[in-house]
Amino acid sequence: MSLPNPKFKAVVPARYASTRLPAKPLLDLGGKPMVARVAECAVRSGAEEVWVATDHTDVVSAAQKHGLCVLLTRADHPTGTDRLAEVVEQRGWSDDTIVVNVQGDEPLIDPELIAQTARQLAESGADIATVAHPIDNPADFFAPNVVKVVCKANGDAMYFSRAPIPFARDHFAKQKDSLPPGLPAYRHIGLYAYRASFLRAYAKLAPSPVESVEALEQLRALWHGYRISVVVSDHLPMPGVDTPEDAARMQEWFSRNS
Repeated sequence: MSLPNPKFKAVVPARYASTRLPAKPLLDLGGKPMVARVAECAVRSGAEEVWVATDHTDVVSAAQKHGLCVLLTRADHPTGTDRLAEVVEQRGWSDDTIVVNVQGDEPLIDPELIAQTARQLAESGADIATVAHPIDNPADFFAPNVVKVVCKANGDAMYFSRAPIPFARDHFAKQKDSLPPGLPAYRHIGLYAYRASFLRAYAKLAPSPVESVEALEQLRALWHGYRISVVVSDHLPMPGVDTPEDAARMQEWFSRNS
């Protein structure tokens, strides 16, 4: 039986620049900017504090207009994790504070999934918690844009990869248009809960060789021996917004449902 939800903070990193979708946090979704839609999901998760962390004054203004707590952070952060680390320092949160990183381009994220990730971190005792979903589609299993994760017996991540892992050698030697029964294949969902102590340490960690090869920053934590606990969810979140096509799809959804 799960314990009651722990106390946790939620941070929505909202970087203004985007190669494929400039000013992405300000994308209008049913009369509100996307950053506000995401933050509202975080509020409904039960987080005791929700902060937007951005590098641009226009996003600060938009967040304030919608009654959100917002911090202006440095513009040179290479990752959202680095931006969260700055928030931890600005706010002076204690090392044992649980901080959930709610991606700023997922306006339909399930609030319960946010809470579940925080709960997983609290119950597992790990440094980081994240989410996975079973893969049952061969196309997804072989797609490099779908990140896969393999876990240990205790539910901690062993490895993340864009490659098809675990690879069923004998089955795929005969056919690649189906997955073998019982293959423990999981799609990684980019929702993270961290202990503030890890976020303080993260900026000092040297990048790992596999991190740059796979283009997956979570491999840095594994490389340096940090535990990442994985909760397997039956619910696959709605896709986020990465491209103009995604933006049009999301705007249509909000026009129908707002």
